Amino acid sequence: MSTPSTSEAELVRAEEAVPRRSHLDRNPWWGDLIITVVLVVLGLVTVLPMVNILARSLSTSASIAANPLMLWPTSLTMEAYLYIFETPVLMRSFGITVFVTVVGTALNLFFTTTAAYGLSKTYIPGYRFLMWLVIVPMLFGAGLIPTYLLLKGLGLINSIWVLIIVGLVSPFNLILMRNFFWSLPAEIEESARIDGASDLQVLWHIVLPLSKPVIATIGLFYAVAHWNDFFTGLFFLTDSSKWPLQVVMRSIIIDQSMLGMGGGNAPNQDLQKIVVSADNIRAATIIFSIVPVLLAYPFLQRYFVKGIVLGAVKG
Repeated sequence: MSTPSTSEAELVRAEEAVPRRSHLDRNPWWGDLIITVVLVVLGLVTVLPMVNILARSLSTSASIAANPLMLWPTSLTMEAYLYIFETPVLMRSFGITVFVTVVGTALNLFFTTTAAYGLSKTYIPGYRFLMWLVIVPMLFGAGLIPTYLLLKGLGLINSIWVLIIVGLVSPFNLILMRNFFWSLPAEIEESARIDGASDLQVLWHIVLPLSKPVIATIGLFYAVAHWNDFFTGLFFLTDSSKWPLQVVMRSIIIDQSMLGMGGGNAPNQDLQKIVVSADNIRAATIIFSIVPVLLAYPFLQRYFVKGIVLGAVKG
């Protein structure tokens, strides 16, 4: 009789070491059924509205009027999407949103990373005072009117940069990244400093390469916040030619006319077209605005949970 090899014996011992779940630890069949039903219902509640919007964007107005709750496009047409790409107002607002998202996210990450790295060093003078400066804004806000007066005094009203500078650093994201930096072994940085590396060299060559999960996660937070932000443009931009895509979408969905999109200069033909095809134009605009985020998320998904968990290890 042959004896098991060393690797097989180690595998058997490892399997025996794994604790077995008893019948008391398992959910009863009806518990699993309830969990499954709840998850299916939540999934349908999430997915079906988006399917309906997509179907409406690809259907004619007559089809939408006949069957507003469609889940499959009828009388398939791309007229709404062609209108979007032929409308200068929408394309201009899309370009503004892309600029704000790309430049704003880059600046957000720069200032958040540098501030978080500094705050991860508890030995710096005034450390506790600086942490309070970060924590207090999470609990108390100045309000809309003081914010407006401050931005007006800085000359940022009706400037595209107001979409970037407002919320340049999120306290939550700053603390998340600071906790991640704090959890890194101090020996790694000490060995680099022994070799003569400066603080900036340690940050760039040592810390940042180890921080890809948390950087990708926080970058996604900032990018989605910029992409979906319409309050800032609504309150601080009165010049409709500088409106981002989300504010233009609000005009299409609520005002239902080009008059809210910069308005009086819109040609009558475009105005008439929106009135005639308001439903599928609105649906196509919604799909048009969420596609970039949906395309970017799969590439960052593998970092998402890991970045959140690693950033919450210490506090």
